[in-house]
Amino acid sequence: MVADAGYYEGNSIADYYAADITALVPKTDTSPAKSKGRYSKADFRYDVQKNEYVCPAGERLTKRRESHEKGKTLWVYWTNRCGSCPLKADCTTGTERRIKRWEKEYGLDKAAAELRQAGDAMRQRKALVEHPFGTLKHAMGATHFLTKRLPSVKAEMSLHVLAYNMKRAIKVLGAEKIINALQPA
Repeated sequence: MVADAGYYEGNSIADYYAADITALVPKTDTSPAKSKGRYSKADFRYDVQKNEYVCPAGERLTKRRESHEKGKTLWVYWTNRCGSCPLKADCTTGTERRIKRWEKEYGLDKAAAELRQAGDAMRQRKALVEHPFGTLKHAMGATHFLTKRLPSVKAEMSLHVLAYNMKRAIKVLGAEKIINALQPA
């Protein structure tokens, strides 16, 4: 499965990988630390064999405790060496940098690795999927929906999709073949 970043949801990605389904969905980094110019979790490397994180300065953050937030089990990692670190200002404003890891994060790590290996999968998805959306938007006059409320908007969109699919079928198969296929037997 290939989707854009708007469809990234950790529980779903982990469930796909648990069911042996490859899900190529990029994750956006929404770290508040990153937006303030500090290191985000993505800048820390996870060592699977030792179950530790390695910070940009090379220090190891070890698993210290378990917490439960919003129905998820999280493991909390940190080191006591942050106070003397020359990169501390770029890393944390607290006494130590803490990293939380979700118990199912191995699936998210696997998904990220497969996305990196897939190379041009996102470019192919964009080429295949974005064209119909652009065509539909153009057919709609590149404007808003003409109707209001969800049932009406769904109906309007369905008509646009039907018209698009009919145009494509006629272009690919030809009008005569479509007309013959629609005739009663």
